[in-house]
Amino acid sequence: MISLSPGTEPQGRMIAAGKDEYYTVEMGEGERAVFLLHGGGPGCTGWSDFGVVSRLFAKHYRVIMPDLLQYGRSSKNVITGPMWDYHSASITRLMDSLGIEKADFVCNSWGGTIALRLASKYPDRVRSLTITGSMPVFRGPLCPLPEGGRRGRNARDIYYGGDGPTLDKMRELMARLEWYNPDLIPEETVEMRYKQSCDPEEMALAAMSDNPRGDWQDMESVLKDVACPTLFCWGLQDDFLTPDYPLMLMNMVQRGQLHILDASSHHLQEERPEHYFNIVHGFLQQPMDY
Repeated sequence: MISLSPGTEPQGRMIAAGKDEYYTVEMGEGERAVFLLHGGGPGCTGWSDFGVVSRLFAKHYRVIMPDLLQYGRSSKNVITGPMWDYHSASITRLMDSLGIEKADFVCNSWGGTIALRLASKYPDRVRSLTITGSMPVFRGPLCPLPEGGRRGRNARDIYYGGDGPTLDKMRELMARLEWYNPDLIPEETVEMRYKQSCDPEEMALAAMSDNPRGDWQDMESVLKDVACPTLFCWGLQDDFLTPDYPLMLMNMVQRGQLHILDASSHHLQEERPEHYFNIVHGFLQQPMDY
């Protein structure tokens, strides 16, 4: 079993994408580009969410890990208008800056909803999608979504509320909502997330609640336009969305399939990186023209 600690982050660079700037780490070589898009929890970055598994992908693909807008070292401008429309259009501009016409997207949570919108709106830019723990639709098939679909936003408000961020609050958030086995959480990752969450610009955005993030979009009406092969790779014990939810999503896109991984929650790419890589790499090696 490989270490779950992400280790030292490779040197990245700032890349302009229209009026936005993305801090981006690139690894590996080859013509096939794979974007790893991280989740939306406090202090998340490309490296915090994908650092361990990125090394496995980089043996086979050109890997691009941007910090998403309003996270990490990327632009933290206030977003107006429909949020997923804005993010998806901005990612296409990042692709243009990198000279990438078409790519595969492997995504966690927040990043997966961005990628689904990108695939529905700009289908020629996406070869395939792997979606883990994302919530593009505001309803569930069997029961109401936990906390009315606001569990992530509520957790963020609790984390930044009261006396503000602490290491203990970050550790508790990750143990309660993101990892199945809290004993496996690397202290290095907790500290990395905590330090980033204390960035003054991120704290200022958090203090504004949802206002700076743009207008929330329910994507149910556009998922039918996602035509590329789409793998929903889900943790059996995901605390945000149980496996009936990705089963519903699988039937909303045109070419969906589902893999459920046991003993894992919302960040299975961190908790079980080798299993996650083997599942996704196998999917990426399938013919994409079926």
